[in-house]
Amino acid sequence: MSEAQDYIDELARRRGYAFRLHKILAGADLDLLKAMDGMVSQAYLTERRLDKRTKELLFILSLTVMRAPHTQIVTHIKLALAAGATPEEILEAIEIALPEAGIVAFQGGVQAWAEVVGAPEIEPRAD
Repeated sequence: MSEAQDYIDELARRRGYAFRLHKILAGADLDLLKAMDGMVSQAYLTERRLDKRTKELLFILSLTVMRAPHTQIVTHIKLALAAGATPEEILEAIEIALPEAGIVAFQGGVQAWAEVVGAPEIEPRAD
């Protein structure tokens, strides 16, 4: 098996996911992927003072504020749930985005959250 394949397999195992960017870089620039992964591993994956649950909540907030791709927000909502966060805690983290990032960013986070947790939508009644 190739070094790139071995690396992307290990990355996905450690993180619980591999995004398209990771897969592309594994084949196109493995050295850069390794450098990026090292930084992310230290800041995000390694539990130092913040536990995984807290880091996922912060990650969801930052991804929402940055208007990250829907799939990234969904992935981290699932990881937060797996780390013990409740749906209500995740929504509250997303709500922090509203005053600073605005309704468009907030809407993206809420829609990703609703998709993952199966939040009901209340339709207005017809007059």
